[in-house]
Amino acid sequence: MISGPVSTDTRPVPLADSFQYGLDAPICLTWELTYACNLSCVHCLSSSGRRDPRELSTAECRAIIDELERMQVFYVNIGGGEPTVRPDFWELVDYATDHHVGVKFSTNGVRIDPAAARRLAASDYVDVQISLDGATADVNDAVRGRGSYGTATRAMGHLASAGFTGFKLSVVATRHNIGQLDAFKAIADEYGAQLRLTRLRPAGRGADVWDELHPTAGQQRELYSWLLEHGESVLTGDSFFHLAGYGESLPGLNLCGAGRVVCLIDPVGDVYACPFAIHENFLAGNVRSPGGFRRVWQESELFADLRRPQTGGACASCSAYDACRGGCMAAKFFTGLPLDGPDPECVKGHGEAALGGPGRLPVPRPAQDHSHRRSPVPVTIGSRPERLGGPVDRACDESPLAGFVPPAPGR
Repeated sequence: MISGPVSTDTRPVPLADSFQYGLDAPICLTWELTYACNLSCVHCLSSSGRRDPRELSTAECRAIIDELERMQVFYVNIGGGEPTVRPDFWELVDYATDHHVGVKFSTNGVRIDPAAARRLAASDYVDVQISLDGATADVNDAVRGRGSYGTATRAMGHLASAGFTGFKLSVVATRHNIGQLDAFKAIADEYGAQLRLTRLRPAGRGADVWDELHPTAGQQRELYSWLLEHGESVLTGDSFFHLAGYGESLPGLNLCGAGRVVCLIDPVGDVYACPFAIHENFLAGNVRSPGGFRRVWQESELFADLRRPQTGGACASCSAYDACRGGCMAAKFFTGLPLDGPDPECVKGHGEAALGGPGRLPVPRPAQDHSHRRSPVPVTIGSRPERLGGPVDRACDESPLAGFVPPAPGR
């Protein structure tokens, strides 16, 4: 499946060195089923809130799953928005698993009731990630909205009671919760879950809160040491490979997989190189075009360019380059740094210097905004309204679930 240069060297090749040239099919892909969401998280990568009326139909989603099965994609990571608000959500999950495509979905827990938890516990091919960004309600709800801590912990309780062990507690690491890492691990252990930490990116609404929420340099070092101590018992999804510049790589691929082994399908069928880079610069095509997803993955010019050998640019002369490989493409782009430059959170300090230097580019804005309110969402620890205000001029602005028919009982 490796589509890059072929070597006659018989020595084992590190996965990162092989995967950097891309595969014939992604190992996994992120699929955002809808932009509709009952929350307005301040760091939402896709600026979700309101449903896009152009989103893929059930039939189109089934056709994509058929294509993924033919391509032998291992699993899809379903997100949103809040994917469970789609009335065909469970139907699509069942269709995927029936067609040998595993499902992992991320949810704020709003629709994980006892019946849904029992259904999930009975499946061997579905995994669940419950999102929680504070080990206490005040820290979490300031970022995710009032009451969201209770919603998430209630959902975890239902999963635990149903006997679902090993589901994921998914946490975005921020300046306000780095000091709660041990508490997050204790919460995961309490519910029989596995802790998963991911990196804050300055994409979507995250661009508005990046300066306020991204961990300080000292907190980055604290996070690195904590992750090394806990090893593979805590998942990261390769979010923190830029921290390898400290000296030791964290478990995982330690490579930007954008367009090489991962990509994103959004609710209207657009395919982006990276789940963290929803912007026209990283748009490779649309699944509704002739040839569908396969043609986008295998023939798009953008993906072909990403799979070419990288020079390393300004980072090539750094002693840490072989470990961190320059860091996150999306983090650079949305902070105005060149893609061949240092990560904004470079542990050597090069990113901080570049942010204040003459080479910084204009900071791009997200291409789309589905927020309940389009102005920036402030972060106020300890107090946040349940629903953001603002003018309402269409039904779908009033409710993110407008137009949806509630699923039948037990679905």
